[in-house]
Amino acid sequence: MSDLLIMVGTLKGAFFLWSDESRTEWRMEGPHLKGWEVSTLTLDPRGDPKVLAGVGHEVYGCTIHISKDLGKSWRQIEHGPAYTKKSGFTLNRIWTVVPDPTDRNVFYAGVDEAGLFVSKDGGEHWQEIPALSNHETRKEWSPGYGGLCLHTVLINRVNTRQMWVGISAVGVFRTDDGGKNWSVKNRGLDIIVPSEKFDNMGSCVHRMVMDPRDSKTLYQQNHQGLFRSRNSGDSWERIESGLPNHFGFPMAIDPRDGNTLYVIPQESDEYRFPPDGNLTVYRTSDGGNSWHPLSEGLPKGSFYAGVLRQAMDVDTLQETGIYFGTTGGQIFFSRNGGSEWEMLPYSLPRILSITAQVIP
Repeated sequence: MSDLLIMVGTLKGAFFLWSDESRTEWRMEGPHLKGWEVSTLTLDPRGDPKVLAGVGHEVYGCTIHISKDLGKSWRQIEHGPAYTKKSGFTLNRIWTVVPDPTDRNVFYAGVDEAGLFVSKDGGEHWQEIPALSNHETRKEWSPGYGGLCLHTVLINRVNTRQMWVGISAVGVFRTDDGGKNWSVKNRGLDIIVPSEKFDNMGSCVHRMVMDPRDSKTLYQQNHQGLFRSRNSGDSWERIESGLPNHFGFPMAIDPRDGNTLYVIPQESDEYRFPPDGNLTVYRTSDGGNSWHPLSEGLPKGSFYAGVLRQAMDVDTLQETGIYFGTTGGQIFFSRNGGSEWEMLPYSLPRILSITAQVIP
């Protein structure tokens, strides 16, 4: 029987929640990295499992810590992502760390101020990918409410030279040559911060996911709605039928079924909490053509915490499990694809990220 690990990044450290495939009993470890803001946690289970944590501190700045024993001990790397003084950019947060799907030595890190870094030695040394940082449109990039953040990195599992990044409030960029060249992929998206010089610049992508079976199909929760692309991001179309509101942050996709996705709508940009205080997850089983509410077991009428863009994930167990954490520190989960929900008996700091990993 496999172990299930839910890694929770919070404003005050990381927490590891362990269970088996039944998900009936849970054990919590932590806080790990106490005193650090843990923005993202990535576990590469290939070979000896290794966890990379993107962390920040108001005194010590932003860096990456590595654990090779599933959180029992941590080591801060010496040569983390860093901009040169000449660049004029500041490293404010490490938003995401993503492993290459074919090479376990390669990782990518998306940061604020928006940029992309790569490590080719298992996370020990990092280099900036300058073609994105110095893109011709850079002077027209504008930050969203959460900063000028590169928060999403997607990699084509067959052709890893093709990648997409999501930047708030700039939009989607794609490379087809391993990062040497990047093109803007915002056609069909609403523009909220228009550029005076470049077309289709200024779309505020909140979260983006890729169909696990077809890398040409992408989905995103945008500041202005939900969108789908069936041509690798060349164009986007709206997919909002059945949703009460189009604003929200998290989006998660079933890792085995690219037609099944989950979102959590919020009332509006201005209010940023569940409509009428009714916490509800919405699921599509047809690739976004229609959405349906899932609220059995969730709070009704009195819930006003939010769910951030990275605070939702789906596991790979036979009975699909979905997990999300709130800004109020609660964690909710479903072991049957969202039909019924439960709350874990923990009260954590503000939850920034949730990562579900099955460990054989």
